[in-house]
Amino acid sequence: MNNTVLVDITIPSHTRYLGLIGKLGETVVSELNLCPGKHECLCQSINMVLTEALVNAITHVTTTDQDKGVQIHISASNEELTIRVYDHGKGFNLNRFTENDCPDPLQEHGRGIFIMRSLMDSVEYQKINGNGNVLILRKKLDRSN
Repeated sequence: MNNTVLVDITIPSHTRYLGLIGKLGETVVSELNLCPGKHECLCQSINMVLTEALVNAITHVTTTDQDKGVQIHISASNEELTIRVYDHGKGFNLNRFTENDCPDPLQEHGRGIFIMRSLMDSVEYQKINGNGNVLILRKKLDRSN
C-alpha cells in the first residue's frame, strides 16, 4: 500500500512556532503505518529534530531577513521520511561539525547538529543558487515488527 504524506508550510522566523511545527511532524508520523513502539519513538524523534532544525534556522541563519520566514517541507513514503528546512540566511558549513563531535552538555548551544545526526539517517546542508539554503534530513522507515 502506498501511503504518501506531503506537508509544505512557511512560518515567520520566530521561536514561538516551534511547538506547532514539532506537533505537525508528529502528526505526519501518525499517518504512517508503523508498529506502535516504532511510531511513538519516531514521533518524539521527529518533534525534536524539527525543533532543533528550526531553532538553528531562526537564531543562527535567518537573521539577515526575518520577514522571509522559514519553509518546512515534510514528505513521507513507505520507505523514507524526508524533512527539508529552507532559510534565506548566509548559511554555515555543516562539515565543520564532524560526525564524532560530542558537544559539551554544560554548554547552552552546540547540540542541534549532533542531535539531528543521532536521530536521522542523513543530514545535509546545501546552498540553493544564491537564493538561500536547505537542510535535508532523512530517516528510513522500518515497518517490520
